[in-house]
Amino acid sequence: MNAWAAETAAHAAEHPEPFYATAEFMVAIAMLVFLFFVGRRALNLLGVALDDRAEKIKNRIDEAARLADEAQATLASYERKQRDAAEEAASILSSARREADRLSADAKIELEQALRRREAQALERIAQAEKAAIDEVRGHAVDVAIDATRKLLAERLTPAQQNALIDNAIGELPKRLH
Repeated sequence: MNAWAAETAAHAAEHPEPFYATAEFMVAIAMLVFLFFVGRRALNLLGVALDDRAEKIKNRIDEAARLADEAQATLASYERKQRDAAEEAASILSSARREADRLSADAKIELEQALRRREAQALERIAQAEKAAIDEVRGHAVDVAIDATRKLLAERLTPAQQNALIDNAIGELPKRLH
């Protein structure tokens, strides 16, 4: 091997090889070609990955925009429902106030009527009580007058006058009974 290496070295010294014929140059070219194809493939893969990522991001943005629109529509719907509920509550409250005022006025009228009826009943009871009292006083006065008359008659009349009065009263009895 020594002889051959010496011969190759001598030949190389006599005839220098062109740079492109050297093994290092060929390895460098092969490496560049390899890196070119690997880089091209890597760039394609990177481009596809970036395109996929861009598509996913675009889809997410579209989804977020759609969700934002839905949220806005839902918010508007709830605000509308809240407004409607507030208007309905105000209407119910107003109606309840009117009804309460009407019931209060009706109750006031009914109370006044009841008071008038009770007052009339009380006046009627008072009138009845007055009449009963007057009748009782008259009855008592008649009894007192009869007793007084009886005493007076018993003291002042003679037996003959008494008999005449009794006969007179018996005679008038049929007239008074009919």
